[in-house]
Amino acid sequence: MPKKIHRRADADPKEGVRKYGRVQFADPTNRKYPIDSPGHIKAAWAYVHQPENAAKYTQDEVRTIKIRIRQAAKARGVKLPDPNEFVELMRRVRKKRR
Repeated sequence: MPKKIHRRADADPKEGVRKYGRVQFADPTNRKYPIDSPGHIKAAWAYVHQPENAAKYTQDEVRTIKIRIRQAAKARGVKLPDPNEFVELMRRVRKKRR
């Protein structure tokens, strides 16, 4: 059974509601990673695989978030992207910005 996710000091749950509305989140404690639409599901999957984002959680919490994203994807028939491709793309984009 997925475990509870700790409240992060760097996250404002109210911001998640302001930004996305009252939707389902893979991290409902901090209202991060909305999983209410195919686009949000794919984005949540890609972002949780970024090392700097995953580092804000314990391994168990990351596992729980990934499980919730997979469940939402399965329920909506969404094919999840290869997270490694997205991480590499973000690395290249960030490198160009410097």
